[in-house]
Order: sequence, then structure tokens, then C-alpha cells
Amino acid sequence: MRIGVLAASAGVTAKTVRFYEQAGLLPGPPRTASGYRDYPPEAADRLVFIREAAAAGLTLAEIRGVLAIRDAGRPPCRHVSALIDSHLDQVDRRIAELLATRTALRTLQERARAVDPEECTEDDICSILTPTPR
Repeated sequence: MRIGVLAASAGVTAKTVRFYEQAGLLPGPPRTASGYRDYPPEAADRLVFIREAAAAGLTLAEIRGVLAIRDAGRPPCRHVSALIDSHLDQVDRRIAELLATRTALRTLQERARAVDPEECTEDDICSILTPTPR
């Protein structure tokens, strides 16, 4: 199948197909006598997998690893489970960081509401961001 048909069937663009091919995620297809790429039907399933794995947050290197395991004839389930666990841990850490940032910003917001700009001195760069001495 030609690249445009493949791309449409997998819900990606032809440029994306070429990118995944260059990145080593999609094997290069044979070419027709006139030089056009001629992808096998299973290439669409592989592209859908790549698209879904990327949407789940897997990196191209991680996706390449999963595909290498499958291409070697082994099920990648354990490997994928470990990747998911790792990504969930990263997301949980990032959420904790964002919650701490939100708390800090709310504290600064309260401080900003209490500041009268007319009372700001040249001693501080910004009294909202500079903690008051205790």
C-alpha cells in the first residue's frame, strides 16, 4: 500500500510515517519498480501501536525497545508493565511537585494581595517575592 493510504488508515500523516521509518520504528518497505514505497498491510497496525504508545507517554526509544522484543518473537508484556510503572511513578512525582508549586503560589498570591505598592521601598527588589525577616 502506498504511504498516503497507510497514513490515512493509521490516523497519521505521511510525514509521520517517514519519520517513524527514519527513527527505526517502522521497517523500510520494499519499493515498486517506479520507486514508490509499498507498505505491507501489517504496517498500519504497527503505526497504530506506535501512535498509541506515544500518546501514553512512551518515548521513541522505549517504543523501539517494545517493538524489538515483539520482533524477536517474544511477548513484551512484562517490559511494557515495567515502563508503565516507571511512567506512573514519574507522573506521581510531577504531580507532587506541581501541588507544592501551587501551594507556594497561593502563599505568594495572599502576600501580593496584602501589599500596598505605595509602601514598597527601594530596599527590596519585590516585597512579594522577598520573605520578610522574622
